[in-house]
Amino acid sequence: MKNLLRYFPDLSEKQKEQFAQLPTLYTEWNEKINVVSRKDIENLMERHVIHSLGIAKVQAFKPGTQILDVGTGGGFPGIPLAILFPESDFLLVDSIGKKIKVVNEVAHALGLQNVRGEHIRAEQVKGDYHFVVSRAVTRLGAFFPWVKDKFKKQSNHQHKNGILYLKGGDLAEELKESKLKRIKSYALSDYFQEEFFETKQVIYVPAQ
Repeated sequence: MKNLLRYFPDLSEKQKEQFAQLPTLYTEWNEKINVVSRKDIENLMERHVIHSLGIAKVQAFKPGTQILDVGTGGGFPGIPLAILFPESDFLLVDSIGKKIKVVNEVAHALGLQNVRGEHIRAEQVKGDYHFVVSRAVTRLGAFFPWVKDKFKKQSNHQHKNGILYLKGGDLAEELKESKLKRIKSYALSDYFQEEFFETKQVIYVPAQ
């Protein structure tokens, strides 16, 4: 929690309580349904919670923003972002039903009213969203076609509606291969000091 508060000093008491519950909740659920790797569960705040919130350093969400989290697994990046932005609405989807069970149970335990988990493939999701978020589900060129028709026309943020994608490593070849336009890359090492973030990035792809 100490590092979380260093990077996000303006959390309300309720938000602090919700973030503080995450390690216990995920440790308990992970014993029933494996949604976080064994080595990462001990570093949940750094490698999952703060990592997810890297998106917030690139783009804060205004009240009423609608966000789709594709391939959320156990709820990352959607759950931490939903805690940070309680006035935005999040739909978290995954093709594996037992992972969505964890998402909904964790959201319920935290009292999050702005999160809904659904067992569905990204291509089958109905509705339009301001932003799609995700964490290294697949290569960007394969990911974009799943969500290309799911963006609202009206943008009201610093970034136009689009994808905010958490990725790691050398992405030059992958970004070139994707043939997507106006991509921007943000190094998380500019925001977070831990060694874990040295190769981590947020890739922004506007709707096109």
